Amino acid sequence: MHARRKTHAVKVGNIFIGSDYPIVIQSMTNTPTEDVAATICQIIELIEAGSEMVRITIKDEQAAKAAVSIIKKLRQKKYATPIIGDFHYNGHMLLQKFPETAKLLDKYRINPGNIGKGESHLDNFAQIIKIAIQNKKPVRIGVNAGSLDQELFSALKEQNQKRKKPVEIKEVWYEALIQSALKSAACAEKLGLPKNKIILSVKSSDLQDLITLNEKLAKRCFYPFHLGLTEAGSDIEGISASSAALGILLQQGIGDTIRVSLTPQPNVSRAREVEVCKAVLQSLGFRHFIPKVTSCPGCGRTKSDEFIHLADDVKSYIKKNMPDWQKKYPGIETMTVAVMGCVVNGPGESKHADIGISLPGASDKPQALVFAKGELIAKLDGKNINKKFLSILNNHIREQYS
Repeated sequence: MHARRKTHAVKVGNIFIGSDYPIVIQSMTNTPTEDVAATICQIIELIEAGSEMVRITIKDEQAAKAAVSIIKKLRQKKYATPIIGDFHYNGHMLLQKFPETAKLLDKYRINPGNIGKGESHLDNFAQIIKIAIQNKKPVRIGVNAGSLDQELFSALKEQNQKRKKPVEIKEVWYEALIQSALKSAACAEKLGLPKNKIILSVKSSDLQDLITLNEKLAKRCFYPFHLGLTEAGSDIEGISASSAALGILLQQGIGDTIRVSLTPQPNVSRAREVEVCKAVLQSLGFRHFIPKVTSCPGCGRTKSDEFIHLADDVKSYIKKNMPDWQKKYPGIETMTVAVMGCVVNGPGESKHADIGISLPGASDKPQALVFAKGELIAKLDGKNINKKFLSILNNHIREQYS
């Protein structure tokens, strides 16, 4: 694990972002913002899953008006989570026309690729920045591969053609995306927005492009970065691609806020995006949210599916009790539990965990060995091994974390 890339600290609502603070999980609603009740419901679902900032689309006047009601009602319900306004094309007009929206939002997200062309681009951008300054709001300048500033890209291609040794067009494209972010940030600072009010993101739907772009950008500035593989896809494909991209960049110390963008699936909660973010951060060791359960995949040595049911029971038991345990047992989220299916790796993994159980395989003695802090503390046999182990787990938690 590399040291975090040094960045400015940016305060968004009640949360600090930057290299001196934990990596922050962000999500975004997909309800029509003008549907206040549905949007509030989804925001709360995301917050309670662990989202620390939530972004909402503000695409028109109805959405801008609704944002005020949404934020006020969330605050009445005692939810302090920062709410971010996502603006494209007309953000300058909406923020100007709805000053209460501009005041209540905790951050503005703008895309320099779609706020006008030529002089109107500069004017519209300046209008948003001035409103951010008036309201003391941070701004994320979010450049997307799918909506790159084509005027900038064309100018850089023309410059490249005049070189004695032109570079590959892909390199020009990378530079256009990076310059779009850096020039916008420089312009914002020139207009009076402090460094500690600026966050950058350069996103792509291609994993390798996303990694390359953020590696290059990280060498050229000290702004905090928001990371995410945009349009990652759905289900296993989207989760795998997002996890790989985030893992590679975070391991290099790049990234201060993250989002996993998954295509919604029928009957699957939007909060899955948040769960994946938490799993990525915990897998990398950057943050801990819930005790880790190490469980084996099974093989020809595992004589039954007992270890599978036990692993599921342990995970369910932990998830059910975590809200109460977090209040009573500080540090409980760092605990490791092993549930193993035979003696090949079972005792070893169980000894390495804070507490673990090694069930007997097909040719092993019919005993389940329980270890805590590397020491054998029990041998279980007969029926109700699951209940017996959960009871031992409970006692271990009380002894170790009270």
